[in-house]
Amino acid sequence: MPLQEALADLLGAFNQPAILWQLLAIVLCIVGGWGLARLMHRSWLASHQDQHAGLLGLGMASFSRVLPPLLILGLLLVTRTVLQHYQSVHLFALAVPLASSFAVIRTVFYLLRRVFARRGPLGDALQTFEKVFALLVWLGVALHILGVLPDVIHYFEKTELPIGKHRLSLADLVEGTVSIVVLMMLALWAGAALEERLMHVERMHTSIRVVLARMSRAVLILVAVLFSLSLAGLDLTVLSVFGGALGVGLGLGMQRIASNYVSGFIILLERSLTIGDPITLDKYSGKVARINTRYTVLRGTDGTQTLLPNEMLITGVVLNQSSTNRNQRAVTKLTVAYDSDLSRVMPLLEAQPQGVPRVLDTPAPNVLLNAFGPDGYELEVGFWLGDPENGQGGPISDVNRKIYALVQSGDIKLANPAMERRLLDAHLTSLVARHPDAS
Repeated sequence: MPLQEALADLLGAFNQPAILWQLLAIVLCIVGGWGLARLMHRSWLASHQDQHAGLLGLGMASFSRVLPPLLILGLLLVTRTVLQHYQSVHLFALAVPLASSFAVIRTVFYLLRRVFARRGPLGDALQTFEKVFALLVWLGVALHILGVLPDVIHYFEKTELPIGKHRLSLADLVEGTVSIVVLMMLALWAGAALEERLMHVERMHTSIRVVLARMSRAVLILVAVLFSLSLAGLDLTVLSVFGGALGVGLGLGMQRIASNYVSGFIILLERSLTIGDPITLDKYSGKVARINTRYTVLRGTDGTQTLLPNEMLITGVVLNQSSTNRNQRAVTKLTVAYDSDLSRVMPLLEAQPQGVPRVLDTPAPNVLLNAFGPDGYELEVGFWLGDPENGQGGPISDVNRKIYALVQSGDIKLANPAMERRLLDAHLTSLVARHPDAS
């Protein structure tokens, strides 16, 4: 076993210098691997300032943690191949498995974080999985060093489990599970890398980029599952039964979910909605922030996010302000006193929206006389905005503040029912006092 051979080299170190040459070679491999990885990382950063320069640039910053153990493992394998022609290399039987386990753990961590933690911190589930995976890898290395791993593998090969009419050994089950996990991780990583690459292709429409990213990920996952099942020795014809059952389930209990998924692809393929479009659906309005396969994220002007099922966007009436005229009319209403001169008041109100940020000069603001109310003339000041996705609150507030300045200066007299009633009561009282017989 590797541990006994290494101990034999240590016990015989006083009589021969082979152990010293092995130690020196291992140390040089470790130092050389770390140094070469650092040099390669610095040279890559110097020649690729753009983090999205090509597919190889995806995740290079985080890949720098994977590169050192891979280079160390490669140097150890090359050095062992050279030294074994001249002396014993029993210490390398310990160093190579340790370096291999370290490289495997770092590589798996890199793939997991590139797929599941690209835009945020690590979740508790991901951290727990990483710890369990590292524990299993180190356990396998320990069994290999102690020489127990062949016995464990033999036990797994001889132990069989009855599955239907077939019997499956534990070794086949573990091999299938490992192959599925590894291929799924590679498929998810490749899909994430391809999606990140497609999102930076400016000449391609946003909807087409999203569709290609979603479909490529689905195809990669499907190929990974089928290939891993074939590696495990499972008969793929049994999937036809599963497919039929899945179809019945989709037709009965998952109609709405399937409808939302199909609607999501229809939206992306038809390009009826794209990311960034300001839309209004029923009582929901805002900008399309993300189009997923099941739902669409709508970000309102107040920062809140609404998750709309894609089926609503297909079956409902959607007002897409980017597909039609983006200009949107905003209004503010006020009531002026009946003794106001409208020929002077209305031009004053028309001039107030001019110069306000985000208000368009064309079409020009206008003032409408909507009705003769019980207290005064009901006027409507209308003006146009070219960016409705940013909301109307700010421009309306600015226009109202300018109108308020006119009210304060006395250029505009607002209707005040309470004051009018008090003036009327005072006038009637004075009439009664001067003409008591008329009462």
